[in-house]
Amino acid sequence: MAELDDTIRENAQGPAKASGDTGSVEQHKLPDQIAADRYLASKTAAKSKSRGLVFNKFVPPGTT
Repeated sequence: MAELDDTIRENAQGPAKASGDTGSVEQHKLPDQIAADRYLASKTAAKSKSRGLVFNKFVPPGTT
């Protein structure tokens, strides 16, 4: 999984356009980069111990 995360990060940070003797390369579109960022952020959030939602039982004082 770490390899996939690294590959997505590298591809999303690639050059806008590059051309050389062998040809040219174009960067991924902005919506694709945003989707990659959201995907990586959701994976990081899913791995955290606190999932962002905690259930607690509230007991008012004086009741048992």
